[in-house]
Amino acid sequence: MATGTLHIDLDALVANWRALNALSGPGVETAAVVKADGYGLGAGRVARALSRAGVRRFFVAVAEEGAALRQELGPDPEICVFSGHMPGDGDILHDLTLTPMLNSIEQLTRHFESLPGHRFGVQLDTGMNRLGLEPTEWEAACPIVMAQAPRLLISHLACADDPEDPMNGAQLNAFRDMTDGLNVPRSLSGTGGILLGPEYHFDVTRPGIGMYGGAPFTDATPVVRLSIPVIQTRDVAPGETVGYGASWTAEDASVIATLSAGYADGLIRAMGDDAVLFAEETPCPLAGRVSMDLLTVDISHLTRVPAQLDILCNQQTIDDLAAAAGTIGYEILTSLGTRYNRRYAGSA
Repeated sequence: MATGTLHIDLDALVANWRALNALSGPGVETAAVVKADGYGLGAGRVARALSRAGVRRFFVAVAEEGAALRQELGPDPEICVFSGHMPGDGDILHDLTLTPMLNSIEQLTRHFESLPGHRFGVQLDTGMNRLGLEPTEWEAACPIVMAQAPRLLISHLACADDPEDPMNGAQLNAFRDMTDGLNVPRSLSGTGGILLGPEYHFDVTRPGIGMYGGAPFTDATPVVRLSIPVIQTRDVAPGETVGYGASWTAEDASVIATLSAGYADGLIRAMGDDAVLFAEETPCPLAGRVSMDLLTVDISHLTRVPAQLDILCNQQTIDDLAAAAGTIGYEILTSLGTRYNRRYAGSA
């Protein structure tokens, strides 16, 4: 097989959710964010495992994701749509009982006129300036909205991955100012907000990246291992170069392995020579540029040629690889391509 294998440990994912659920505290519902096809790991398999673990509310980005998830989960779990009620969403929201998080006066009007009595939540902008009603808009719309019985009021923290950032407290205060006394369930926190402490938890938390093994949840169990097969090896003499741009030059006699994956598979070109792969626990550095379908790796120090090397594993997490590429773990996960053979273990 010339394609890589993405090993997905659903038991580890569930364990991470349970740890974040425990941190959310008693009386708080811990939902789960499974947008972007479950952060690239397969929303259906991820959500079914989480549903068996006790998750009763899921969040997706758009109505189409919600429709696919409903087919996987059946009628019972609540599925909330961050993008709200967009033009053309009415039938999907109605027929599949999805809950849009309404983001603007325009969306409020569209929803109340086209789907009167249908469930909804409202997203409020507490300073991120991305989605949601701003304070003055909410002040005007609040009496009308409350008369329609929203299921949830949410906002989103911009800097929750940095506990010392003063914007966290400013957004917390803004959220309280906009929602205190309304007697509606509230949700402010994803993974980072959960880690900020109980005052940020309110009624519902929404872990995402932490469930999948990413920062800022440093106690997370790794969820993925990505193994890439070796297609060919070659001996390279001192002074010979490898790959596009001849950017890597052998200082000594070297053995170079060519592996079947590249930037078309989500292995970001910017990681360059800073990333390594692993033969079990032994690191093997990249040699030359990441190309579309291939990696070249220096395995001169190994005693045998491996059938495959791991680029994501316990020794190199999504955040380690992200650091090498100058990005974040979210991008590593959600970029993983469709050519990988996804192999699930655990609670599937």
